[in-house]
Formats: sequence, structure tokens, C-alpha cells
Amino acid sequence: MSRPSSRIGTRFAALKSANRAAFIPFVTAGDPDLATFAEILAGLPKAGCDVIEIGMPFSDPMADGPAIQQANLRAFGAGIKLGKILGLVADFRKTDDETPIVLMGYANPILFYGAEKFLDDAKASGVDGLILADLPPEEDAEFRAPAQKRGLDFIRLVTPTTDEARLKILLENAGGFLYYVSVAGTTGVKQANAETVGRAIAAIRPHTKLPVAVGFGITTPEQARAIAKVADGVVVGSAIVNRIASNLDADNKPRPGLVADILGFVATLAAAAHGN
Repeated sequence: MSRPSSRIGTRFAALKSANRAAFIPFVTAGDPDLATFAEILAGLPKAGCDVIEIGMPFSDPMADGPAIQQANLRAFGAGIKLGKILGLVADFRKTDDETPIVLMGYANPILFYGAEKFLDDAKASGVDGLILADLPPEEDAEFRAPAQKRGLDFIRLVTPTTDEARLKILLENAGGFLYYVSVAGTTGVKQANAETVGRAIAAIRPHTKLPVAVGFGITTPEQARAIAKVADGVVVGSAIVNRIASNLDADNKPRPGLVADILGFVATLAAAAHGN
């Protein structure tokens, strides 16, 4: 369960008091380039974002659809590495010490970096939580235990195929919030259904006090508004990543106005998730 003093726990508690859901954008670190990404990241809180999920690019992202895979390639082309991602977070923290940041990725790059060193550096940079999509609870102790020791929330994924017995295993030592994957498959392919999601979350709530955020398949303000009525948080990723791609020229260079367009789009999603 999330510690009350953590940024994530504090933010969700404040949102609960205000009777509104969190809006959580997903952005790929270094997409479309390091400088433009830093501008987008810096502007997300003012656009209404409550928690920020940053994707750590990986060459074989099994949970990510075509849009985020392409974003990963753009980020690699821009020279993104784990150390640079943590540097971007540290720079963000110079002006924002309140907005929670969650890193989402896969185990291999962290193992290459060195798990203990990564966790130390992540904590020092201002990271609040981790999502490792390729590690089931039976195999995550190498990351989870030392992460939690350092005060980093280890966020678990629940899917539509998760039964009650499996849910109890996933909830052991989970922290921050529970990430409910609204549709089976990869990101950005299918659409979430608020009624179906609502029933699933209702079945989860008796088993945990953690907030439940919903991601995958949410691409429009209307969908964000509908999901926010049944969940504690709304995660939008591929729609934002696609919007970035649509603002690039043939050489994948940002067109004028990209940052303003992205932040404007995010603001409409955040307002919808907040019920406005």
C-alpha cells in the first residue's frame, strides 16, 4: 500500500478529497527529441496532469502498440538512455517538487544499467514509482524489494483476464496505485468500454485500498470523462504519442507549435477526466 508521505499517495488522497479522478498522461522519454520532450514534460502539470507516466524506451516493448514503438525509435535516434531519462526527471524537479512521476518500462535496460544503481539514481532524481511490464510478481523481487526500501512505489498491472486468486498475488506488496489494463493486447489498438471497466473495478475494490487507474484504449476526451466516472485515474498514452507524430515533418523533426499543440490536447483530456 502506498505510504501516506509519498508524492503518489499524497496526490491521490488530495484528489479523493476533491472527488475527482487523476489524469495521467503517458509520454515516451526523448520523443521526438530531448529538448522538445523536456518542454512537454515541464508543461504537463499546468495542462492539468496529476501524475506523469514516462516510458523508458526499449527495443522489444511487448505491451506497447505501433505508436509507442515508433516513439521509442525516435527517442533512440535522439540518443535517449536511462541516465538521460533520470537527468530529465532531475531537471523537472528543479521547478516541480509535487507532481508524481512514474517510470514505465522493461527489466533488461535496468539490469544492464545495474538494478541497485538504477534504483538509487531514480530515487535521487525524483522518481516516485515504477511499472515493469514484463515482470510478474513471482519474478520481480529483485526490483520490488529494493525499490520499496528506497521509497519507490512498485505499481502492478491488472488485466481483464486476472481472476480473484491472481489478483490477491498481484496486490501483495503493490504500491502507489493499481494500473488496470482496460483491454487485452497492446496499447493504442482497441477502445476501452466504460461499462465493462466499471464492472471490473467494482470487483477489484473489495480487495484493495489502492487507487485504481485505467489505461489502454482511452483516446478521446469523451472516453476519458466516461472512465473517470468509474475509476480513480485515467491514463492516456497512444493518443498523445500519435499527436506528437502528427506534428513532425518528413525527417521526424518537430514542426513549429508542436509543444503548444500537445499541451493543448492534453489539457482537453485532463479537463474531461476532471469532469469539466
